[in-house]
Amino acid sequence: MWQMLLLKKRYYSHSEIKEDENQEYYRSSFHKDYDRIIFSNSFRRLSKKTQVHPLSKNDHVHNRLTHSLEVASVGRSLGLRVGEFLSKKYPHIEINPYDVAYIIQTACLAHDIGNPPFGHAGEEVIKEWFETNRNEDFLKELSQNEIEDFIHLDGNAQSFRVVTQIENNLFGGGMNLTFATLGALVKYPHSSSNCKNIGKSKFNYFQSESAFFKLLFSELGLIRADGTFKRHPLSYLMEASDDICYGLLDLQDALELKIITLTDLKNIFTLICGEDEVAKIYSESSIEDTKKVSRLVAISIHLLAVHTMEIFEENFDAVVSDEQPKDLIELFKKHEFKTAIKEAKRLGSAKIFNEKRKIELELGAYNIIETLLENLMHATYEFYKKGDETKLSFRNKRALELMGENRPQKTQSLYNMYQRVIDYIVGMTDNHAMYVANQLNGMGS
Repeated sequence: MWQMLLLKKRYYSHSEIKEDENQEYYRSSFHKDYDRIIFSNSFRRLSKKTQVHPLSKNDHVHNRLTHSLEVASVGRSLGLRVGEFLSKKYPHIEINPYDVAYIIQTACLAHDIGNPPFGHAGEEVIKEWFETNRNEDFLKELSQNEIEDFIHLDGNAQSFRVVTQIENNLFGGGMNLTFATLGALVKYPHSSSNCKNIGKSKFNYFQSESAFFKLLFSELGLIRADGTFKRHPLSYLMEASDDICYGLLDLQDALELKIITLTDLKNIFTLICGEDEVAKIYSESSIEDTKKVSRLVAISIHLLAVHTMEIFEENFDAVVSDEQPKDLIELFKKHEFKTAIKEAKRLGSAKIFNEKRKIELELGAYNIIETLLENLMHATYEFYKKGDETKLSFRNKRALELMGENRPQKTQSLYNMYQRVIDYIVGMTDNHAMYVANQLNGMGS
């Protein structure tokens, strides 16, 4: 089983799938995956994408890039420990713990690479726009499954599309990552058509990636007898790394921005670190509040990561079975850890996500992304209908020219044309989205 789960095959096209054998002792296949993410344009643009607080003027506040790097750091530690566990459990298989560490670290780096500008607010705007317009003529020609992809648009599915289709080798395997790394990246192994069943807009592949997704999970041995897909066991560690980091680091940012106080955080840290440790750090009058929180966040992440490793190993049989658990945090044995994570989420909902400036900026983001969609989607539909750019209205012709190499091609289906618009918008930084929207509104300079 683990020979398949740690597969080094790379996809270039349906007729070209090759095992990566070109390895040096200092640079394994999975090391190369890491490098491909780190050096990609899509990853670099995360430095100007919102994590929680849009267009923050405070340089200490997390953006998508710093968040992804921190998640990857936790994921590497989890991966090394679990790699050692697997090498002992399966002595007849050659499992290098550092390979496992690289797989999880790389999946963590890529987990937000498909998120739109302005964070989850940007995602919500796109979904709402398609839901509002679903009965308009320009969307009526899409199939039910195709329109579901847009009205449930999910950064997880877009991340999968970026690394397998868009970045580096357009529609030629994307970054050509190993199958093991791609499997570890997937949290929700189903399409948008399943969103109604689970009651959430969470899925991991669009209709355009459906055939490749099935091929990938077949090669990894992750298809059940009924045809549904299982999660790659290592994806649980990628997910846990993200959950641990954002739950705590969002609070750290909120303190930095003076949205919450040290008092608001005391119970959360006490549940994880213990009363004595918190009292000792809180009492150090010579240290700023932000530094006190940084210390406690570091201790908390370590303790939560160690417990996560223990839970993964104790529940290993369930994680690799057909009846997989929802996530690792729901299996935590330490009640105080689970309570702390819930309390952090509650505090976030109560004080951080409804903070006045954040709301104001997200409303601005709504107008920005709506402007982009209104202009580019209608221009694309006219192009689809006329099939000739020279016959387009001046406005629509110029709007498509604005997209450069991302513009739709007349050889594509309407669905694929619209996807290129979403690829273009989702790939923008916050600043660039604002700039292009201003140009389209005649407010540019």
